[in-house]
Amino acid sequence: MTDLLVKLYNLPEIKPALAAMAEKEIVVRRPMASEKNLVTGWVQPLFGEGWASECEVAFARQPIACIIAASGGRMLGFACYDSTCRNFFGPIGIDPAFRHKGLGRIVLLATLHEMAQAGYAYAIIGGVGPMAFFEKWVGAFPIPGSTPGIYHPPIKKV
Repeated sequence: MTDLLVKLYNLPEIKPALAAMAEKEIVVRRPMASEKNLVTGWVQPLFGEGWASECEVAFARQPIACIIAASGGRMLGFACYDSTCRNFFGPIGIDPAFRHKGLGRIVLLATLHEMAQAGYAYAIIGGVGPMAFFEKWVGAFPIPGSTPGIYHPPIKKV
């Protein structure tokens, strides 16, 4: 799978999207350290041990390199950065019951804006599956020669 590059200095405005989510009583924010087990415990059964591990790495950063979406105390989605490598965005996951409602876009934007505020000019989205999603919402474009990229075949339980 191909890696994508995003210009963080040219991101769409986020405030209108955050306001729209707030009207739906959806909060998009950085989680607290005390919520680590809740967040990773939500990620693992939906998206697997690998993504839960990357989420744990994001919680080891200061500030925490993760953004969550929640409503009424219920997790709806998350995204991390600086987990696989510095300057890498991902993983990103949305509860299947809440997909196709704009939540992925706002979690993506919120996380990329955090990366820009941290001083990054570009973000790498590694091993992309839904390329059209990232191209449409943040103008991501393929990095030539990035397949297979840094992702090696994972070790497995024996």
